[in-house]
Amino acid sequence: MSETLMVTDVPASDAELLAQTAIAVRAAGSALRERFGGVVRYETREELMRALAANDEAALDILRPRLTSLRPDAGWVEDELDGGALPAGEWWVVDPAEGNVNHLHALPEWAVTATLVRDNQPVLTAVHLPLTGETYTALTGAGAHLDGRPLHVSTTADLGLSIVATSQARPDEDEKVVRRVGSSITAMLFDALVVRAAVPATLHLLDVAAGRIDAFWQFAGARADLLPGALLVTEAGGRISDAQGRPWTPQSEGFLAAAGGVHAQAVATLSR
Repeated sequence: MSETLMVTDVPASDAELLAQTAIAVRAAGSALRERFGGVVRYETREELMRALAANDEAALDILRPRLTSLRPDAGWVEDELDGGALPAGEWWVVDPAEGNVNHLHALPEWAVTATLVRDNQPVLTAVHLPLTGETYTALTGAGAHLDGRPLHVSTTADLGLSIVATSQARPDEDEKVVRRVGSSITAMLFDALVVRAAVPATLHLLDVAAGRIDAFWQFAGARADLLPGALLVTEAGGRISDAQGRPWTPQSEGFLAAAGGVHAQAVATLSR
C-alpha cells in the first residue's frame, strides 16, 4: 500500500500495526519538513506558543486520523507534556513535533513520534527523523530497529570512558528539579568522559539504543518524551530504571536509560 493512502482496515497484528504507524509518522514528518527552514522569530511567550502549536497542528492533522483508523478504540493523549499513569486500555501517546523549539530555530534535532501504550506498558513505537529520513521502530519482544536494521546498546563497561547525556523535561521547571539537574550534570562531569545536555530527550535515547552514547538520564518528564526511547532502549538490550536504580514508571521522578555495563555506575553517580 502506498504511504500516501489512508489505512481503512484495522491491522491484524502488532507487527502490522507498527508498520502502519511508521508510515503515519513519516507522512507527518514530511509535512513538518516542508515547514522547516529559517529561524522563526518571536518576541513574547504567546508568539512562541502560537508557532509551536502551528507545527503540532500540521503534524496532528495527519497523525490523528491515520492512527485513529488503525486503532479506533484507543484513547488519545492530548498534551505531550502530560505525565503519570494512564487509565487501563490502549492509548496513543504522540509527540507530533518532538524538539519543536529546535525546529523553530532551524536546528536539526527534532522528530515525530507515536507510541501505543497498552495497560500502561509501551507496546510499539515509531520515531521518524524527517531531515535524515531515518525511522526507528521497536516492538515488545521483537527488538529495536533503524530502517529494518537491528539496534544494540553499547558494550562499554566503564563510565569513565562513556559519553552520557541529559535533557530538561520542560521550560519553567520548579526550582528543586532545576537544582537537581545541575548537580547531576556536575557529578557526571567528574565521572563520565563527556556529558551532553540538550533537548529533546528522544534523540538522546535513540543514540543509547543505537550504541552511540552509553547513558541518558532526566528528572521529571512527560510520557511522550520518554516512552518511545524507553521501549527502544529496552528492546536494544539496555536497562531502564529511575535515577536510583528502581523500576521506572511514568510516575517516577527520575529516569535512566543505559547500557548494562555502565548502568550501576550511572546510578551511583546520580545517587550522590
